[in-house]
Amino acid sequence: MNDGRLVVAFHGDDGRRRLFDVSALPLPGWHTALAAAVAERTGPGGGLRTFAAATTGWGSLGRLMRFLGTLPQPPVTPGRLTAAHLDAFHTHRARTAPTAALRELGEARILFTSSVLRRLVSAEVLDHVQRRLPAPRDAEAPAGAGTKRVTTGFSDGELARLLAALRSDSARIRDRIRAGEDLLRRYRDDSSALDGKDRETGRLLEQMAATGRVPMPPGTRNPFSPERQELAGKLFLTLKDLPPLMMLAAALSERNGETIKELPVRHRVLEGRAAELVIVKRRRGARRWFETVTWEIGAAERELHTPGGFYLLLLELTARSREQCGSPLLWCVWRNGHGARLKVADDHVAPFENSLSCTALLPTVWAANRSRPLLADPQPDSAGSDGMSAGLPLQVSFNRIKTSMEVRRTKRMGGHLPSAAKSNTMQVLFRNYLSGDPVITSWAEEVLGEALVDAEQAARRAHDQAARAAGGGPRVLPGPGDAEALAMSGLDADTARQTAEGSLDTGWTACADHDRHPITRQPCQVTFLDCFHCGNCLVTRDHLPRLLGLLDALAQRRRELSDEVWWQRYGPAWVAIRQDILTKFTPAELHQARTEQPHDALLDLVENPWELP
Repeated sequence: MNDGRLVVAFHGDDGRRRLFDVSALPLPGWHTALAAAVAERTGPGGGLRTFAAATTGWGSLGRLMRFLGTLPQPPVTPGRLTAAHLDAFHTHRARTAPTAALRELGEARILFTSSVLRRLVSAEVLDHVQRRLPAPRDAEAPAGAGTKRVTTGFSDGELARLLAALRSDSARIRDRIRAGEDLLRRYRDDSSALDGKDRETGRLLEQMAATGRVPMPPGTRNPFSPERQELAGKLFLTLKDLPPLMMLAAALSERNGETIKELPVRHRVLEGRAAELVIVKRRRGARRWFETVTWEIGAAERELHTPGGFYLLLLELTARSREQCGSPLLWCVWRNGHGARLKVADDHVAPFENSLSCTALLPTVWAANRSRPLLADPQPDSAGSDGMSAGLPLQVSFNRIKTSMEVRRTKRMGGHLPSAAKSNTMQVLFRNYLSGDPVITSWAEEVLGEALVDAEQAARRAHDQAARAAGGGPRVLPGPGDAEALAMSGLDADTARQTAEGSLDTGWTACADHDRHPITRQPCQVTFLDCFHCGNCLVTRDHLPRLLGLLDALAQRRRELSDEVWWQRYGPAWVAIRQDILTKFTPAELHQARTEQPHDALLDLVENPWELP
């Protein structure tokens, strides 16, 4: 109890606190049980252990209780709650907020199955909240409404321009503060050595360093004057400095915006080569939000290119504001107290200490308002002409940066997901970052195309080598297949007659001398698929229907096997048929053969079933 109110005190793992006033909810008969359930849900062993998660859960509970309180006959105690009440709430939320309806029923499920409430609600309610609910469907809703849209990353050109702009603006901020620190040092060492303007500026900087307050520059009276903002920036980071610095930190560390907002001050430097710190990675489940990372520092001149070096630079840039506000978080800035309506001239604040959403960063506004605005890649003209439309302003967000860096790391790892998965599981990496991204799709198609070309070239080389060793490959006899025509093609009379009669046929072709293989000089012992590389192989127009059937069977087998296995097992035969045989016949002959193609290509008869995967 707190001043007669029933409240639940929350102290999250992220260090943030809040009081949840249960007595402000309707239906007083629920309050005691609700307070115990909320305390369990947000306590050390519960699942809502950050400020944002606890606030979201509390909001879901509040909406449920307020809805129940508006019913004509509300359930005044937990025991009077029915499944019909929950169905009515779900229908109401599905109509007013379809994307939140399932989430809020899921939160209600966890709440009602807590150790306190499950003893008070009926078995009917417990059974009802644990059944699977269908996703809301609205026939009038636009396509894709209520579904999560996967964030696509930047193209290679867009990412290169973005990183260059982030480094440029970060370098400008670094140089500005280091120049102010250098002037302050020289003023403290020997103010008489400075000229009049630098001496006056040094005096103001000395006052700022001692008090944390920014005085009015000479000749100004307005606390919002550009001159005062410029003076503050000589020693302190300001709110407008945050977008480029935070986005560059996200890109270098390959972490999401939430993690970057909560970067800690506490760290260790390992042998001058790496910075070790404990970061927060949310949405991993209870007691799994913290992760120890080691970031490379690199050379001093590369501090804008390595995560550890940039982290140490940020510690340097935020040091003076952090001395004033005493926050354990990295991001501490100066802000104009008059602008924040604090009734004081100045304030030093950790903008993300109380909430991750209390300060709007607006990355896209930063990109558009630079002296050289960032533009997206030109797109094809929507009118259908061959021209390209002018580049639109680049849409920048932490999610797009994270996706782009995940894509680039996956490409560096050759697409091997176990190696590419860094801050997420393989499933989350593929589903939320890689799947559907145009850059990774294009790269995958390119890699797959190159692999298929390599496999086909390997099959062609294998066929050519086998054909040279076995007498030059199949002998193709286009035209009529009668004995007279075959004899005129160069076959001796006896072989021409037997070929025309079909007595020399094997699986899909004919064999001129089965008892004498060109290589072994012994009776042939090879599979019928190897006939396509043999000098004894004879192919006439009458063999075309079976050959086309074999090609269809090979195409079916290709859908069942990996490309590597298929090309190794069937590639040389496929190349021989496509390259050395079918090209010798006319389109009319191939069309006629297609009409006579058998249903069974007999491929299973030439290889052992246990050889198939």
